[in-house]
Amino acid sequence: MGLITLVYLFRNPLISFVEDRLTTTVQRVVTEDEAVVGVVDKASPAVVSIVEKTVITSPFTGPLSQEQGIGTGFIIRENGLILTNKHVVSDQNVQYSVVTKDGKEYTVKKVTLDPAYDLAILKIDASNLPVLTLGDSDKIKVGQTAIAIGNALGRFSNTVTKGVVSGVARGITASTGYGTQSEELDNVIQTDAAINPGNSGGPLLNLSSEVVGINVATASGAQNIGFALPINVVKPVVEQFEKEGRIIRPYLGVSYYLITEDDSKLRGIPQGAFVQQVVSGSGAQKAGLVAGDIITAINGEQISENDSLASVIIKYGVGDKITLTVVRGSKTLTFSATLGEAPAN
Repeated sequence: MGLITLVYLFRNPLISFVEDRLTTTVQRVVTEDEAVVGVVDKASPAVVSIVEKTVITSPFTGPLSQEQGIGTGFIIRENGLILTNKHVVSDQNVQYSVVTKDGKEYTVKKVTLDPAYDLAILKIDASNLPVLTLGDSDKIKVGQTAIAIGNALGRFSNTVTKGVVSGVARGITASTGYGTQSEELDNVIQTDAAINPGNSGGPLLNLSSEVVGINVATASGAQNIGFALPINVVKPVVEQFEKEGRIIRPYLGVSYYLITEDDSKLRGIPQGAFVQQVVSGSGAQKAGLVAGDIITAINGEQISENDSLASVIIKYGVGDKITLTVVRGSKTLTFSATLGEAPAN
């Protein structure tokens, strides 16, 4: 009797193994469509439309307030910290507000513009807001699914488009979509997810509902070529803002045109940053740079399409001294410059 009791008290190891294998291998396969819908459901509540408020004076009715949707943003902190593009909120003569997916409107209390990137941080008075998680843009791969959510054309809030990551580390002159602004963008993410006017400042998401980029522009004269700022570039800016209450950027004090490798071969000139203008009183002017100089390297690091002047300068701090290698005519010169703090825009 004792032996029989022991047999029934212990589970058959063979049966246990089979049951465990069945338990761990039975899984439901989620389609890509279902995954995208899941991302949108999770992310949309944290995506906001940015509204511009202006007051005009009518000779018949007096002052009139007008509102127009101009862009998109997304909430990253429950207390009302929002990311968008600098060009969306660059007009200091208007009042901005944000409208959430559920129709609630909040007045923007503070606008902080990043002088180095097309980035702005907005603050509203709120609590317990839905937020988006910032992902790792260094891990994205060409061909992976990309989802954009934005205020398309300034009228259609929470519009969703889907595509793939078409390229990384791009450098291009891009347009906001209205044809009134263009900007040199370095090391951006290229996607074929449709980005229309008004999408600017919205999130570019992966299938884990993480933000991998901020939609910034479309290529001039092209279709289905959109660009986003990598979120890893933005993260330290947010950390600095939360610590210091402002964005601090190093500043050399030149406007420039990037001479690419192709330009260099075609024109027979060195690759680098062709100085178009030197700002009075800046570190560049004090060092002796003049318009027409070509900056080819900083502290020995070559200036190129993948390492533009702006992306190299930003690695340093305010007050740092740097050595510039400069081609002036037929001569190669070196200059020592002290970086200042970029003025607030």
